[in-house]
This record gives sequence, structure tokens and C-alpha cells, in this order.
Amino acid sequence: MRITFLLFMFVFGLISCKEAVQKEVTLVNEMISPAEIKSSLPFLFSNEEKLLMSWAEKENDSVTRVHYSEFMKGEWQPAQNILQGNDWFVNWADFPAIAENNGSLISHVLKKSSAGTYSYDVKLNLLPEGEKQWKTNLPLHTDNTPTEHGFVSVLPYKKSFFITWLDGRNTEEDENGNSGAMTLRAAEVSVTGEIQNETELDARICDCCQTTAAMTANGPVVMYRDRSEDEVRDMSIVRLENGNWTTPKIVFADNWEIKGCPVNGPKASAIGNTLAMAWFTGANAEPKVKVIFSTDGGANFENAIVVSEKNTMGRVDIVLVDEQTAIVSWMESFQGMAQFKAMRVHRDGSKGEELIITEMDASRKSGFPQMEKHDDKIYFAWTDYGSDQNAVKTAFVLVDRF
Repeated sequence: MRITFLLFMFVFGLISCKEAVQKEVTLVNEMISPAEIKSSLPFLFSNEEKLLMSWAEKENDSVTRVHYSEFMKGEWQPAQNILQGNDWFVNWADFPAIAENNGSLISHVLKKSSAGTYSYDVKLNLLPEGEKQWKTNLPLHTDNTPTEHGFVSVLPYKKSFFITWLDGRNTEEDENGNSGAMTLRAAEVSVTGEIQNETELDARICDCCQTTAAMTANGPVVMYRDRSEDEVRDMSIVRLENGNWTTPKIVFADNWEIKGCPVNGPKASAIGNTLAMAWFTGANAEPKVKVIFSTDGGANFENAIVVSEKNTMGRVDIVLVDEQTAIVSWMESFQGMAQFKAMRVHRDGSKGEELIITEMDASRKSGFPQMEKHDDKIYFAWTDYGSDQNAVKTAFVLVDRF
């Protein structure tokens, strides 16, 4: 009788373990991706109305296409082409994006402006509501310098779009071989491409880290990796307040002194005047991913919360699910590969369990994984290099499963 009971408990234990594993696995629901093979560089955009994804596909050694898809009725719709080119700067960290405002769409590419490796311009593509033909290769900036322009962030703003970017116009050498620093600029762009209120936000910032922008109840804020005269590269914020941009302000003093660009920018999310930012720092040779909250639109910030400090690679993303809670994602190195992870983080510093979204290649080929909230789900997109052909993959996790 005892032997029978023990056998029963053993079998029951195996079944229970199997069910637990299956439960854990099904937390992450992989979707049918609209992207074909040879696709990479996904970007996710979400608002209350739409969930969109753009990505790049290599047609051959010289031609690249930018596609997009809308998520409708529980699935990604067939891919739509925006444009193609053979004179683009295609980069693992600085990639096309897409956004929507009242039925109008905007995207961008980086187009080479000279034979120099790092001379390219931001070119906008717009599809006004009701029209079927994209307006392509529209200028964002008109300085005409053969310098670097990129790392664009775009948000719906009023009836237009708010755009911020890194602008290298001051880095062009003069006749004496002297040059200035990378700058941060912003502008408003109408749905037909008119540029308004272009302005410089910061005259000296890190050369090649992503920017991020969020829309608070007070207006747009821009967060980015700054650069002091002493090569300290911590995160700063500027805010549009009563029609004027504030002076750049350090969000958190990691005091990371580094003489080169770490190519690892922040991400931000806002609900009302609750603002959250995730970022990577390598200060004191101790890589960390951190999250910080503000309840007044970025004027002041609370204590920083450490999310990852073991083998972290950064490449962060963040979305607020309510005014107290955010979901943050990042990458960690793991046994020669990388793990794309996500976690719930509360304003009070408490954290949920880490959830592994997928394992992926640890090299630059994987780019920067994406995350967005839409309805009751968190959607993820990444470039899969685990097979013979790279391709963009997507998945979702229910918000209440974090």
C-alpha cells in the first residue's frame, strides 16, 4: 500500500511539474509575424486606437525596404510597403520608426548625404488621413551639412507630430580643423510635412545614444544621454513648460565617465504627469539597468530602482500600466547568448518576477527589442538570429500575468 501511495505521489508530482512548466511557457504567447525572412529592426507604436509595427527588409545587397503592419482583430495585418532605397544608412541601433495621429501616419529613414560613413539626413515619410500614397523623402532639418543626424523619437502632438533627434550640424570641421559637439533638437511636423518651432534643446550631448520622448499632462518631455565637458554621460531631461523649453537637468547622477558613446539610450513612458524612465549605466564598471519615477511631469524624480545588475546589456524599454506601475524590459548575456527579459516595477521599489520573453543572439545583429502596451496586453518585437535566416518575431503577455 505504501509503495502504491509513493508511486501515486511521484506520478502526481511529475504531472504537476509538467503543468507548471506549461503554465510558465504559455505566459509568453508568440504570434504570427507579418515580417518575412531577412527582416530586422522592428519598432512598435501604440496609442489608445492603434498598434503598429515597422521594420526593415533587405531585398538584396544594396536595396532595403521599410514595411509596416497594423494589429487588428487579434492578428497582424499583411505587410504594407512604405518605400525602398539603396542610399540609406541602415544601423543596428538607429532604425526607422512609425507613429500615428488621428489617422495620419509618419515614419522616417536615414539617407546618406555624402560619401562619408557618418553623414546622413533624417528623411520623413507621411501618409495623411484618407490618402493612399505616401509622401516620401521629406526633410526634417535644412542645415545641409554632411554630418550625422538621427536617433529620432516621434510622438503624436495636437494635430501634428512632435519629433526630437540628434543633430550633428555643429560637428562639421571648419577651415582650422575645429568642430563642435552633437546637439539635441526638436520640431513639430504637420501631417503634410511642414516644419514648425524647430529649436535646439541641448548644445552638447552623447553622440550616438537613442533619444526618448513622452507626452505628459504638461506637454512633451525629452530624455537622453547627456555629455559633460568631463565626459560624464548621465541621463538628462528637458521639458516644454508654458511654451518654453527648460534648461537640461540631470535625472540621476550615476557619474558614468566614459570617453566613447555606449550606444544605449533611455526609454520613457507617461500617464498624465506620472513619468517613468528606464536606462542603462556602466558607472564604476558595474553595469546596471535602473528605473525612476516622477509624479510632476519630470520636474522632480523619486529614488532610482535597480532592475538588473548581473550580466546586463541594457537595450531597455518601459511602459506604464498605471500611475504606480511600469513594465520594464532589457537584455542580459546568458551562456554565450542573450535573454530578453521583462518585469513589473512599482513606484515603491517593489518588483515582480523576471519573465524571459525569448533567448536571442547577443551581438549587435539583434538590435534593440521593442515593447508596447495595447489594451490588456504587453506586446514585444525582436530580431531572431537563432536560425539560418534572420526575421522579426512578435509575442504578447497579458498585463496581469506580470
